[in-house]
Amino acid sequence: MSNPATAIFTERESEVRSYCRNWPVVFDTSKGPYQTTEDGERYTDFFSGAGALNYGHNNDILKEALIEYISRDGVTHSMDMHTKAKRDFLEAFTELILEPRGMTHKIQFPGPTGTNAVETALKTARKATGREDVVHFTNAFHGMTLGSLAVTGNAFKRAGAGTPLYHATAAPYDDYIIGETSDFAWLKRIWADSGSGTSLPAAVIVETVQGEGGLKAARGEWLKELQDLCREYGVLMIVDDVQAGCGRTGTFFSFEEFGLDPDIITLSKSISGYGLPMALTLMKPEIDDWEPGEHNGTFRGHNPAFVTGAKALRTYWADDALEKNIAARAQQLTERLEVLAGLAEGSELRGRGLLSGVAFKDVEVAEKIAKAAFARKLLVETSGPSSEVVKIMPPLTITQEELAAGLDQLEDAAREVLGAPARATA
Repeated sequence: MSNPATAIFTERESEVRSYCRNWPVVFDTSKGPYQTTEDGERYTDFFSGAGALNYGHNNDILKEALIEYISRDGVTHSMDMHTKAKRDFLEAFTELILEPRGMTHKIQFPGPTGTNAVETALKTARKATGREDVVHFTNAFHGMTLGSLAVTGNAFKRAGAGTPLYHATAAPYDDYIIGETSDFAWLKRIWADSGSGTSLPAAVIVETVQGEGGLKAARGEWLKELQDLCREYGVLMIVDDVQAGCGRTGTFFSFEEFGLDPDIITLSKSISGYGLPMALTLMKPEIDDWEPGEHNGTFRGHNPAFVTGAKALRTYWADDALEKNIAARAQQLTERLEVLAGLAEGSELRGRGLLSGVAFKDVEVAEKIAKAAFARKLLVETSGPSSEVVKIMPPLTITQEELAAGLDQLEDAAREVLGAPARATA
């Protein structure tokens, strides 16, 4: 029997829709870590717009800045013309993010999504080096346009291209084979050997945590050896921080704790702070070889996103208060996920910071838990090539009490699915 509230979506929206199939309700309002349906039912949101809402839904501080800007008829659309909003964002990003980290990267505003940032990164690397191939890693996900799909591992998503995907070579991610940096022996050998039949690539693109690929987190020593290998052979290193960046793993960039210095970095999702479309491609000055207008896009000057993005930077990254909250909530999350992992033999914790979850040996369990969680009014998604990981991404601003309540819902769902005894309550 069809639901009148969702009938128009079923009748008119493309079959490609996905999240709404798992969460078949109509949301109307949202605040902080919650979304509320048009019927008044409140759901705890541990999905956070796939990482686009790191500061929660309708953050009051960011909303106030946005309303003020719109109310005074601030410029909405400007292509790449100079605007006060863009200047404010560039100054905030330079002052609070780049300069404290000793980074000299130039900032390019591509189209407004993560895949636009990745496409720009790939083109930048190819133009700067004059080489075509890009090395990517098993189970990587970098976007849904053709260039991004070429460096994505998921066979289902790649098949959607409907055309061959060129100039990309897959290599094993950390722990894919034996979990040692000697995994790079193959890359080093073929890059050094002119008779290997493999051309030296323009770049390597890597996620420090594979958000869609199963929450596998690369070790620092693996990432550093990858960087050393790239430096040795003049191959550019691209870090895709679209999902793991903007504080999601604990620091603004996901690679900071490892001392990496990527040539190119991609950001999107939460860089606007408010869920507004926005993306950045950061590149070292020496590889910014673009001619004016050589790579452009109609929505690369979305000023409302500049306004909320600058406000988010000045509010949450001018001191260490947010980072301290992330660290505390990440520890809280880890402790509770260890309980979940202990409910099923062969389970393991995955991820870093507030991009974490549990991988289950039985690949059907995670989706069953997500469904049971939804029945308890908790939104969580799954991750991995077989959707075998329950993935947790609460807002970075979530309180101890809010996180605990949501994790109670998750644990109750997991215990039901796994047939474990009910959670002990005070």
